[in-house]
Amino acid sequence: MSTSVLSLADVHKSYNVGTAVEAEVLHGIDLELAAGEFVALIGPSGSGKSTLLNIIGLLERPTSGKVRIQGEEVTALDDTGLTRLRGRTLGFIFQFHHLLPAFSALENVLMPLVIERGRRDAEMRERAAALLDAVGLANAAEKKPAELSGGMQQRVAIARALAVRPPLVLADEPTGNLDTHTGDDVFALMRRFNEQHGSAFLIVTHDPRLAARCDRRIELVDGRVVAGAR
Repeated sequence: MSTSVLSLADVHKSYNVGTAVEAEVLHGIDLELAAGEFVALIGPSGSGKSTLLNIIGLLERPTSGKVRIQGEEVTALDDTGLTRLRGRTLGFIFQFHHLLPAFSALENVLMPLVIERGRRDAEMRERAAALLDAVGLANAAEKKPAELSGGMQQRVAIARALAVRPPLVLADEPTGNLDTHTGDDVFALMRRFNEQHGSAFLIVTHDPRLAARCDRRIELVDGRVVAGAR
């Protein structure tokens, strides 16, 4: 039986709690991801996907319910504990890259390792360089983000997300700002890393072609999982 990398049990999320305008946007979410799964999170705009991803990414706390990552119950952790857990277990890929413009591609990939370990050494630099090579950007290691195309920047972002070898990668519309061909290349790259290194991927996408190529599709409508949960 596959090990669970992510488990949510009866997760609710409300905003403006205790006020006249309190609104619940997630209504009892139950879902699981196994280690190494490649899963799409789909649903219409306003369905709660971003809120759910923020909770899984330990950027927001649920109002109630349980969240476990790598078997660890996270909802009782303080901010320091959440930051440490996030740094060692999660990788993030966004639609708009969020690369640091003053740093080279190599330095951007190094950043999660430096944050995790509090230092920089030769092994870390070698790992970052190997990741850039794996995404086809060995010759662009010293280039700044402004010198790279959108597709190249997204490949740097994928390398950065995998720098600490996280068990779970969260990707929020990772191909949404790319043309179809470049988006297909980026998707294939994520799939290759999933297969070769075993990181689970949870990918928010509005592209039905890409969603259809995932192992499973979790559909969220009006703050409820309507298909694909376990």
